Amino acid sequence: MLSETVFRSDDVPAADRFERWRELVNQAHAPMDMSSDHREDFRASQRLLDLGPVSVWRTAFQSVCCRRTPKLIRQSDPEGVHLSLPTNGPLVTVRGDHEIVYDPYSLCVYDTSRPTELHAGDSSNLHAGVALEVPKALLHLPGNMLEKLTTRRLSVREGFGALLAHFLTHLMKGTGSYQPSDGFRLGTVAVDLVSALFAHTLDADDILPPETRRQTLILRIHAFIELNLADRTLTPADIAAHHHISVRYLQLLFQQQGKTVMGWIRRRRLERCREDLADPSQLARSIRAVALRRGFATSADFSRAFRSAYGMSPSEYRHAARADDLGTILPTNALDTAPPTLQNNGKTSLQV
Repeated sequence: MLSETVFRSDDVPAADRFERWRELVNQAHAPMDMSSDHREDFRASQRLLDLGPVSVWRTAFQSVCCRRTPKLIRQSDPEGVHLSLPTNGPLVTVRGDHEIVYDPYSLCVYDTSRPTELHAGDSSNLHAGVALEVPKALLHLPGNMLEKLTTRRLSVREGFGALLAHFLTHLMKGTGSYQPSDGFRLGTVAVDLVSALFAHTLDADDILPPETRRQTLILRIHAFIELNLADRTLTPADIAAHHHISVRYLQLLFQQQGKTVMGWIRRRRLERCREDLADPSQLARSIRAVALRRGFATSADFSRAFRSAYGMSPSEYRHAARADDLGTILPTNALDTAPPTLQNNGKTSLQV
């Protein structure tokens, strides 16, 4: 499992809850003045994942006002970028006379080196969200580009915003399939997605290092394949054309990962079928229907491929899953569930 820290207010005496939670937030983020109308019996929970220089956290708490003041910045500045995606309750930032309200479809970007006031939650509901902390040095942002980003609501409905939001929320659903050594790799994925989102938002793709451009292209390709697994006509030529690259370059990208394009498509179809077979809500769906739904041409082809991959037939696997005899289900890729989609020439696509 990844290294993580968990906080639950119910585990702490009521009189100490707010202060203990404030200390954890300041350690994970940056020192802030914090106040709440609920501090005498504060309710909050937080899971913090350590991904090397990057950290991701999911939190829920009663309404809070947080102030990053000039004095606190002079005393301590991690020189980081904080990205927050609210999933419940309002999030408002105030800088001077400029106020921005964020909702569950918009991403807040905040610079720890700039004075900012944040209001999260309201009197009736817990505020909930997912947050990401990234050192500025990893993002290669020249000049005042970060300043421009902090005055915008970045959409997570499509493109790189959707990919980043999905990556963060999927990661926080469970970490049992990851090893501690995976933390740095996942941190690199997060940085690449943030870098690509920022460059796209600012129409400044030239600020991205070549390796970041390559990694984000791979992420986009994997997401496109995921969205189109049910299309039995999907070919490397379709994928290459959608991403404006040659088939040869597409194949090279996969070779560098030790894979082939069609091999990866087949693997992902099998993995999605395996998930369906183990899902109790899918019991009414026949094995043939499961196979066709995920892009296999025939149930016979699916059965042969499934037995070769997992050592048992699809029906045996479904029976074992119902009997809870499978043990730990094999881990799935971090982009298994598709982000929001648009339609394009019969193929489902991400708009970027």
